[in-house]
Amino acid sequence: MLTNAIKSVAIIVAHPDDEILWAGGTILKNPDWDCYIISLCRKNDEDRCNKFFKILKILKANGHMGNLDDEPEQKPIGDDVVKQIILDLLPKKNFDIIITHNPKGEYTRHLRHEEVSKAVILLWNEGKISTTQLWTFAYEDGGRNYYPKAIHNASYFETLDPEIWLKKYKLITETYGFDSDSWEAKTTPKAEAFWIFNKTKRAIKFLNK
Repeated sequence: MLTNAIKSVAIIVAHPDDEILWAGGTILKNPDWDCYIISLCRKNDEDRCNKFFKILKILKANGHMGNLDDEPEQKPIGDDVVKQIILDLLPKKNFDIIITHNPKGEYTRHLRHEEVSKAVILLWNEGKISTTQLWTFAYEDGGRNYYPKAIHNASYFETLDPEIWLKKYKLITETYGFDSDSWEAKTTPKAEAFWIFNKTKRAIKFLNK
């Protein structure tokens, strides 16, 4: 599935650090990918914003940030608002792969993850963003019973090489600066998984499950 033909990849996430937590190992092991990473939240958070752009330099990627509301209350945001921010941030081109959140999120629960996933799937179905394949993160936490872990029976599952995982972990702890006792550091998955869609109808069906 991961072939030399894959070159242009967009990663669309809610927060700066999601790109590393849920797909960092896959990005690191594919240095030939031309990655464009967008984070919909935290543009006006000077600390997180600066760290995000340091991450882009390390990954040799390009990217952009938005300032979608990210207050702890997680008040719902309308689909049209989230979709427009994505359209404003994402280059208008066809990607080989677009990677984003799962419609149910990666853990219990963060509404912004779910909203971003839904918006990406809707935009793809409407023909407003273009990609050959859509990948959504495939993780679950058993309803908060354990740290998020990759789903073994997802379309794609891979245990990361120790060297790749350590690089990923250092991006979380050293570049993003999360303490070793933080949820983020303890979560950092040693395996990564994705649900993969080649057709919009399948993605819409997955969204509506």
